[in-house]
Amino acid sequence: MIDIIFLGTSSQFPTKDRNHSSIFLRFNKFKALFDCGEGTQRQMRLLTLSPHHLDAIFISHWHGDHTLGIGGILQSLSASGREDILRIYGPKGTLERINHILQTYVFKRVFHVEVFEADEFNESLLLDTPEFSIYSFPLSHGLTGNGYYFITKPLRKINLEYTEKFGLVKHPLLGDLQNGKDIVYNGKKILASKATYYDEARKVTFIGDTKYFDSLIDYSKNSDLLISEATFSKKDEDKCKDYNHMSSVMSANIAKKSKSKQLILTHISQRYNSSKALEDEAKEVFKNTIYAHDFMEYTVK
Repeated sequence: MIDIIFLGTSSQFPTKDRNHSSIFLRFNKFKALFDCGEGTQRQMRLLTLSPHHLDAIFISHWHGDHTLGIGGILQSLSASGREDILRIYGPKGTLERINHILQTYVFKRVFHVEVFEADEFNESLLLDTPEFSIYSFPLSHGLTGNGYYFITKPLRKINLEYTEKFGLVKHPLLGDLQNGKDIVYNGKKILASKATYYDEARKVTFIGDTKYFDSLIDYSKNSDLLISEATFSKKDEDKCKDYNHMSSVMSANIAKKSKSKQLILTHISQRYNSSKALEDEAKEVFKNTIYAHDFMEYTVK
């Protein structure tokens, strides 16, 4: 399961109900933030999520509403005695900016920060593990920026309903089956092909601040969950061009054409008192659409 928690869902200006942009992802032992707007660590504390256990931070672009919380988290991690490496991924220029942050604030850093800059022009693999991979892709927001998608790898799992027929429930031999090896148990041969199955890959795509362009459909293809900025309503689409953002309907069209299963919209402008009207217009294009609110949780099973 991939757990998603929306820590901040506003756009440039925070409101009394919406904090600056940040999304928390948890998959097994891996924990990461996608963007880290001002106040992110406080939002985490309200949910009893500890920044101390973060493995990585992924930055979409270097506007303040997506990055002002980084300095505070780095300082808090040092104060709490973190020893593990923190990996920060972002667009070109991220290394220089992280170094500026580390030099600006006065604190004793007791852990190492590794910075990785994504390709600003092409889709690229950023992180590859036995359980999942994370890719970046370019966005178009008037400055260098990246979207990301997190995709799990198909894992072989035990078909307990089948193995129970042999009285095999808990045993070290289950590990051999999970590695694709046939076994013999109580004199009976058990085939890995029958005793196991592959759990399908799951994909979560994050589209940060950007204007619409067709390649976003390809990057989002077959997402189990597509999280996309949708700053403006359909009636205000003229502002999308001026500010390099998307409307709810634009994002809904990406979800529909990419054959995504679920769309969650975020980064809503403060001009709207409620997200319901924007959600309704998006649903006319793509039924499985909801607007995120702060502290909303969603699990990809």
